[in-house]
Amino acid sequence: MFTRVFVTFGALVVVVVGQAGCNQSPPPAAAPADPAKNASSDVAHNHEGWWCNEHGVPEEVCGLCDKKLAAKFKADGDWCKEHDRPESQCFACHPEYEAKFAAQYEAKYGKQPPKPEGDRVAHEHDHRPHS
Repeated sequence: MFTRVFVTFGALVVVVVGQAGCNQSPPPAAAPADPAKNASSDVAHNHEGWWCNEHGVPEEVCGLCDKKLAAKFKADGDWCKEHDRPESQCFACHPEYEAKFAAQYEAKYGKQPPKPEGDRVAHEHDHRPHS
């Protein structure tokens, strides 16, 4: 009889504990990062790799991810005021620069680089290049 009461009590405990867990709501999901933000305004994307997927250039020269580099590009006169990026990295004005950086990626990885993420200016090829 003691064993039967013990087993019944154990089964009851399992049911009660199981029900308590079912009534809990899951923890809230983290809000996704806003990919539309400009990297120069401290966008939280990974800068540890060799390639900046967001802007289509090596991280070490990305003038949109590194404010110090941006200041240097501006001081050197290498800045596209129309698109707010280094002129030497302005794919809208100079599509050939995108091809140059893509060739660097391809030489390193043996495949084409991913298209820049969230950077709509990089693909605006519908206007005349700067002089």
